This record gives sequence, C-alpha cells and structure tokens, in this order.
Amino acid sequence: MLDKSNYLVKEHVGVLKLSGTYDIIDPETQAQIGVAQERLGFLLHALRLVIDKRILPTTVAIAEQVDGPAVLTIKRGFTLLRSRIDILDRSGQAIGYFKSKLFSLGGGFYVYDTRDQLVAEVKGEWKGWNFKFIDANGREIGTVSKKWAGFGKELFTSADNYMIAIAEGVKGQAGLLLAAGLAIDIVFKEG
Repeated sequence: MLDKSNYLVKEHVGVLKLSGTYDIIDPETQAQIGVAQERLGFLLHALRLVIDKRILPTTVAIAEQVDGPAVLTIKRGFTLLRSRIDILDRSGQAIGYFKSKLFSLGGGFYVYDTRDQLVAEVKGEWKGWNFKFIDANGREIGTVSKKWAGFGKELFTSADNYMIAIAEGVKGQAGLLLAAGLAIDIVFKEG
C-alpha cells in the first residue's frame, strides 16, 4: 500500500459523526487499497458530544482492510494552540511527528524525525485547500490537494476528499505524505 505515488483519500459521509473513516483509493485503478479509521474509546466519543473534537485526542489507524492491522498510526493528544501528531509504523515505533504551525494563513506542519530534527514542512496555501510537502532543502516532494466533491456534498457535509501526489524520484515518503493528508483533515478541517 505504501509503494504508490498517488492516493485519493475519501472521507465517509455521516450525520452526527463522532469518529472519521477514510477510504484510501489508487486513483489510477479506482481500487480501494486501504482504510483509515479513527479508533476512540467510549469516553472520547461521549466528550465529542460537548467538546470540540479538534481539542480532544485521537488515534487514526491506517490499514489495508477494515479493522485490519495498522500499517501506520496517527496519534494526537489533547491540544489547544499547536497540535503534535505522532506517526508510528506497523510495529508501533515512531517514524516522526508533525507539529502544527502557530500562525499560518493556510495551515501547515513542521515535520520532524525521531531525533527532533526538522526534515520537512507541509505548507498550506491561503485558501487552505492545497498543501505542498517541502523537504529540508526547499525542494517540493509532494502535494496534498482538496478535491471538489460536488455542490450538495460540499454544502451539507464536512466530508472531504484529498489527492496525495508524491513527486517523481522521491522514495520512502509515501507513509509521511499519506499521514499528512489525513492530519490536515483531522487538525484543520474537522470541527
């Protein structure tokens, strides 16, 4: 699943949705290649009824099939001003983390490795729909773009679709870019 250069991430539509589920699709074949599911306990579900879920912790497991073992896990704790989003591999080991920017028109993250070294940045544009994944040398290595889902869906739901594209010649970044696309929705777009 993490060997692709393009991913379409489609959030499931739901009424009074307390947790998110996302289909991960290969845009070339339109085949579903994975699923990302928020995994929350009863208490967090109940708290989401009265507290903005952007403040509460969340865990998103990215797997090849529903309720399957996680290939990647995204974890965010309680947050007020800046979010820290940890990215874990299939064995539960940290591969890096994102830290949201404090002041940014379009939003974005700083990307750190496990030694707390800044390795890249996810930069959002002023509309907050398109993001670039920039490495430490200023080179664009990928993009995360919101895809228009139609007037009815956009007007009446908060479900979003994102296209994640990895630049040609970039290897080993698919997991971080996939996690970035989901983190953008979890941190900036859900509410």
